[in-house]
Amino acid sequence: MNDRMENLLLALPGLLLLVLAFFLPIGQMLVLSVTGPEGPLAPFVRFLSDPYYLGILWRTVRLSLLITLICGAIGFPLAYIMTKVGPRLRLWLVVMVILPLMTSVVVRTFGWMVLLSRSGLIPEMLRDMGLVGRNFALMQTETAIVIGMVQVLLPFMALSILGVLTRIDGRLEEAARTMGCSFLQTIRTVVLPLALPGIVAGSLLCFTLSASAFITPNLLGGTRIQVLAASIYKSVTATPDWPFAAAQAVILFAGIALVLVPYIKMTGARNG
Repeated sequence: MNDRMENLLLALPGLLLLVLAFFLPIGQMLVLSVTGPEGPLAPFVRFLSDPYYLGILWRTVRLSLLITLICGAIGFPLAYIMTKVGPRLRLWLVVMVILPLMTSVVVRTFGWMVLLSRSGLIPEMLRDMGLVGRNFALMQTETAIVIGMVQVLLPFMALSILGVLTRIDGRLEEAARTMGCSFLQTIRTVVLPLALPGIVAGSLLCFTLSASAFITPNLLGGTRIQVLAASIYKSVTATPDWPFAAAQAVILFAGIALVLVPYIKMTGARNG
């Protein structure tokens, strides 16, 4: 019993900080979302009955899933390569992956605005190669949001997978190749199942961060391509309608949970 009390006392400051910094603001948001002047559920009814806001919600979830898939498709090969190279080259590759995290997201997003603008480097290259027309533009499109967000979130996916791949015994791959598996069969039957916890962790990070992102989607998508975080910001600053903004935040949280909970259960059944 004394050990339990000591453990509780040691954990008490962290628990208090968690309550004050996390649970209390969420509780206030939940209360605010049902205390609007038009009625307890009026903000939710307004959101769910308006096709415009439903379209914003669908765009947010769809882009987040797409960004997560692209980060996984790039992050897994990158992490696998980092486990196979020498220690010195691996260190430099890890530094290159981590280096963008040392730069502000705002600065990186402004860099993409320069590259993706109508007279930017990427559209000009595509025009010179004859792949697009003269009026082609990437700014204020969903493609620009995906490009910017993948660059922002790719380190989280790659590092999450790298942490798992480094613990896989290399002799397992050698045994699979000895038994007649090709390189791709070895990746599919040995490496991928063992790396699944890292893929799941990276996917959870990428999806939740992209679904709640505001700066990059707002700058690259503009006012024409809005996501839910930008809609919440607009409801707080432009209207201002705090109960409706709180209701949108609750819906965003519920939407993320509806996607993540089955995903966690499906992968948890295999990995414990």
